[in-house]
Amino acid sequence: MRISVPAALAALLLGLFVPIAVVDAAPARAAAIFLEVNPSTVPAGDDLALRASCDDNLKAATVTSGLFGTVTVAPQYGFLTATVRVPSGTRPGDYRAELRCPDGHTTIATVHVVAKVEPARGPATGGGGTAPGRNAPALIGGGLAVIVAGLVLGVVALRRRRLS
Repeated sequence: MRISVPAALAALLLGLFVPIAVVDAAPARAAAIFLEVNPSTVPAGDDLALRASCDDNLKAATVTSGLFGTVTVAPQYGFLTATVRVPSGTRPGDYRAELRCPDGHTTIATVHVVAKVEPARGPATGGGGTAPGRNAPALIGGGLAVIVAGLVLGVVALRRRRLS
């Protein structure tokens, strides 16, 4: 069986363009649906930023959680955003936050709440010998005496060199 050159060329071109037509026939998704919490680990009493995306980011959506209730995320800079405060009495643990888009699509994110710990005192960085107090005048006077003695010795050494 013999194939003519125009038929082979037509088969080759058909083989190149048919897969493109099949791939192009699939509908394109506008945007991914997601919910981000920043930071994902937060101490009780701190603020939490929500950033979300639905198929249509021009309409507000809602985020619901047992942590902060229901919040509306509004369109801003191409995303849906809001800021919430985690109640200070919240127990440490993992909490779910659910995004509900206007078209009914949903997604969830997890917020990790940790206990807020305040330090009891400053770090132990030494004995405090240079801190102002009873010894401060003696330390300052001693330091100045050493500096003056160094200057006097320097002047004497220079004068001896010039004289010899």
